[in-house]
Amino acid sequence: MTVGIIGSGTMGSGIAQVAATADCKVLVFDTNQKALYTSKEKLDSILTRLIEKGKIDDTKKLSIQNNIQYISDLSGFKSSDLIIEAIVEDAEIKKTVFKGLEEHVSMDCIIASNTSSLSITSLAACLKNPNRFIGIHFFNPAPLMKLVEVIPAIQTEIALVRQFKETITGWGKDVVIAKDTPGFIVNKVARSFYGESIRIYEEGLADQATIDWAMKALGGFKMGPFELMDFIGNDINYTVTETVYKAFFYDSRFRPSFTQKRLAEAGYLGRKSGRGHYDYSEGAEMPEPDKDEVEGQKLVDRVLTMLINEAADTLHYHIASRDDIDTAMTKGVNYPKGLLRWADQIGIQTCVERMDELYFEYHEERYRCSPLLRKMAREQTKFYEE
Repeated sequence: MTVGIIGSGTMGSGIAQVAATADCKVLVFDTNQKALYTSKEKLDSILTRLIEKGKIDDTKKLSIQNNIQYISDLSGFKSSDLIIEAIVEDAEIKKTVFKGLEEHVSMDCIIASNTSSLSITSLAACLKNPNRFIGIHFFNPAPLMKLVEVIPAIQTEIALVRQFKETITGWGKDVVIAKDTPGFIVNKVARSFYGESIRIYEEGLADQATIDWAMKALGGFKMGPFELMDFIGNDINYTVTETVYKAFFYDSRFRPSFTQKRLAEAGYLGRKSGRGHYDYSEGAEMPEPDKDEVEGQKLVDRVLTMLINEAADTLHYHIASRDDIDTAMTKGVNYPKGLLRWADQIGIQTCVERMDELYFEYHEERYRCSPLLRKMAREQTKFYEE
C-alpha cells in the first residue's frame, strides 16, 4: 500500500513513521524543503533512540527509512492508495490543497484529513468525488498514542469506513468510529475535565495545585487538568474549546474561560513558554496543594460527574458506541477508567443526583442532566451488564 502524507510537521511525520513501520510505502509532501529535511533528520534521531531502547534493530530502522520518500510536488501522489492531510487547522487552506490533490490522484484513492476539530462533511464537499473522503484523528505523538478516531462524512461511502478501519487497525492502532460532530469523541467529552476544573478555581473553591492533586491522588488521573493544559499549551487548549463552543451553537457546557484566555493572551502558554498555570522557570517551586481528602473528593466528584454526563450525552446522540466512547477516553487521554463503566460503579442514580444538585445550585443549562442518564436511573439499568 502506498500512503501519502501532506505536511511534514510533528503530526505528519509521526503518521508517516507509523505507516512506514507497518511496511507501507510512504510519500511525505511539503512545499518547504527545509521542513522535509528536518522531518527526515528527526526520524533518524527517533529511530536511533528506539534502537538504544531495544525497541527495534538496525535492519528495522533501515526498512522504515527506505519506506519513506520526501516530495515537494502533489503530482508525486499519482500512485497513492491513501492520502492523509496533516497541515494547519484552517478549513480554506485544507480545501485548496484537496482540490489541487484531486487533479493528481486516481478516483479510487482515499483522501483523509487529520483534523481535530473541523467538519469532515464540509471538507469533503470541496471534492468532485466526496464519497472517498473520510476524517482520521491521530493523537500526538502519533507513534506512541494508540487511539485513532475515524470520522465518516455524510458523503463517505459506507464500505469505506470498514475498509479504512481495518487498514488503521493493521497499523497497530485502536480505532473508534465517531459521528461528524464537533470535537468527535475525545475533544468533546474532555472539555469538562478542563472547563469544570477552571470553574472550580474561578469560584475560589480550590487552587490549581489542590485540584490537580485531588484528580491524581483521589481520582486516579495520570495528570491533573491544569498540568495537562500547561503540557498541551493554553493557546491550543483554549482554541479547541472555543472551536467546539462555537460549533455547538454556543452551548454553555463548552463555554471557554477568561482564565485560560488571559493566559494565552499573556503568552503564558505552559511548559513551552516557561509559564502557564504554573511557573516552570529554573529554580521555581511548585505550589503545595491542600491535601484535605474530604474536600478533595468533592472536587473529584464534581469534575467526574460532568465528564460522565458528557459521555452519556455522546451516547444519547449516537455520536459513538458505548465501547468506543470508553475506549476513546482511556486510550486517547489516558483516563483511569472508561467513563460509562465508571458511572456503573458509582451508580447511575448517584450521577443523576449530583447533576441535579449542581443544577439546583447554579440554575445553568451547563448543568443539565443527560436524558440518557435520567432514563437509565429511572429504569435502574447499567451501561454494561456484567
